[in-house]
Amino acid sequence: MIIMLSAFGIVLLGAFAQAVSGFGYALLTVPLLAAAVDPRSAVVLSALTGIGLTLTTAVRERAYARWRVAAALNVTALLGLPAGLLVLAYAPEWLLSALIAVVVLGCAALVGSRARIRTGRLGLGAVGVLVGVLTAATGTNGPPLVAAFHSLGYDPRTFRATLAATFSGTGLIGLAGFLLAGQVRAELVWISLAALPAVPVGWWLGNRLFRRIDPVVFRRIVLVGLLGSAGAALASLAG
Repeated sequence: MIIMLSAFGIVLLGAFAQAVSGFGYALLTVPLLAAAVDPRSAVVLSALTGIGLTLTTAVRERAYARWRVAAALNVTALLGLPAGLLVLAYAPEWLLSALIAVVVLGCAALVGSRARIRTGRLGLGAVGVLVGVLTAATGTNGPPLVAAFHSLGYDPRTFRATLAATFSGTGLIGLAGFLLAGQVRAELVWISLAALPAVPVGWWLGNRLFRRIDPVVFRRIVLVGLLGSAGAALASLAG
């Protein structure tokens, strides 16, 4: 019961962040869930609870999404998926926790520095492969996409919509991989079902804030949240 309540609160926070910024669901939920359960289960739980959110967002915001970019990223993500599944299946839990923390801290650095990357065909292809690896290995595949879409100069609405379109594809790909690899266990399904009602609540709250929050203030809030979730992953590593 404690784990289910914890999962509910964590999913609520992740859905809120996703609605406001277009990313952040897995970056917040995976490290926090890893502290509540274990890193391997956290990756699968985040995928199970988040797929409905990204699919719904992609459908609602479809007019603003860059679908060709999202499709290209999902195709190349398939190339990185097998490597990510191997890491998830065989890496020790301490290494998974460390990888999750590194990815989250990396995203915090990207948000804080507004770093840009090359976004030609080769650059986006490399981003897609990396996204595929991260989708399966840590569930936190947002950082390279955030950097890529920031470099492409997307406005907030296009940014959120294209992220949702890309996350929808990678989410389905990741879930298929987890099922084939035998990572989706019955107890994880029950925990995800208990946490699912938090998704629409968190989205509703975050969506109300989406058009009102000052970008500078929000960037600071995101940084604090990312640093906190990375701290949770490091705490589970130390434990």
